[in-house]
Formats: sequence, structure tokens, C-alpha cells
Amino acid sequence: MTGLHNGRDVFEYALLKVVPRVERGEMINAGVVVYCHARRFVEARTHLDEARLLALDPAADVEGVRAALSAVEGVCHGGALAGQAAGDDAGRRFRWLIAPRSTVVQPGPVHTGLTCDPTGEAERLLELLVR
Repeated sequence: MTGLHNGRDVFEYALLKVVPRVERGEMINAGVVVYCHARRFVEARTHLDEARLLALDPAADVEGVRAALSAVEGVCHGGALAGQAAGDDAGRRFRWLIAPRSTVVQPGPVHTGLTCDPTGEAERLLELLVR
């Protein structure tokens, strides 16, 4: 599909939200996962604002949240860091990451757009929606 949109490709993204106490429904954005089928690209960018997390829940497991965010990045990179998803293509890894979960780190809904630079898009979305 490259070229149909002035050299831009369709991409999908989802926010990663940290919900320290699910029963309260409070959350902070802590990352973004970007997928571009045309470029076989999937990448996560994360940033945890520890002060905001602890303001929502002073007893939050900050290191556990950091580990969960790091695991998302590992799945995106594939290989040994991806665990069970190691052999999956970028699309399957993205779909696995955005599947609903009832954990502290949760994916938001999927949105779409057009981009010439999926890596740059991941950084732009992190700055716009997380930091």
C-alpha cells in the first residue's frame, strides 16, 4: 500500500495505561505501542512518571510496573526478549500486546493514522500522549 497516501503507510497504535488500583479506575498513560503492517514494524516507547503513579497509589509496585513496561518493549523487539511470542511476526506480537488484560499495565483502544516514519511516530505519540 505504500504510495497510495503520498508515501505514507497506515499504522495502528494503542496507549499503555497503568492502573494501580483497578477498583478505583484511576490511571496514567505510560507508553505507546505502534504497529505498521506495510513495514513489518512494531515498537513500544514507554515512560513511567513515578511521582504521578505514587500520587494515585502510594503503595504501588513501581519496580513491578517498570518490569511490565520493559516486557512490552521486549515483545516488540522479538527474539529471546519476546518469550512465547519470539517466533511471531510483528502483527501477531502487536495483537498479543493490545489484547485486554486485567493487570496493572493495560492497553487502551487501538487508533489508526498515516505515517512516513513509524519510529518517529512512536516518539511523537509518546511526547504527545504520555510525557
